[in-house]
Amino acid sequence: MKKTIKIEGMMCEHCVRAVKNGLEALPGVTAEVSLADGTAIVEAAELDNEKLRFVIEDEGYTVLEIL
Repeated sequence: MKKTIKIEGMMCEHCVRAVKNGLEALPGVTAEVSLADGTAIVEAAELDNEKLRFVIEDEGYTVLEIL
């Protein structure tokens, strides 16, 4: 399963690493985070939107949409 998450508040590469590391701490998740696009593309066998939202918002960013 693959999802795209629109994220607000990332300003630098540190932000990108924080979001990527947070998402990849979830079991079986791989993530590609784009500062330019303000998105994270995540892949895993199962993805729970609320867990994804919690991880990103716990890092201090705002989830605008999960597609």
